[in-house]
Amino acid sequence: MEISLDMIKDKVECLQAYDFRELERAIEERVGMNKALLLRVKQVQHQVTFDPFRNKMLYSAVVHFAVD
Repeated sequence: MEISLDMIKDKVECLQAYDFRELERAIEERVGMNKALLLRVKQVQHQVTFDPFRNKMLYSAVVHFAVD
């Protein structure tokens, strides 16, 4: 059995929520987890769209983490 310990250099995570504050909390939680991997936020893109099935706004974000 061979174990490989490669360092993660880039990581992209997609998040969504029906409440903007909940999306913010999810992003902050992911930032904290990725700090343990020595990754920092490089870029954040966000979008808002209307969900006609739930009659609510859907907030989404794509967070790009990278090594400094």
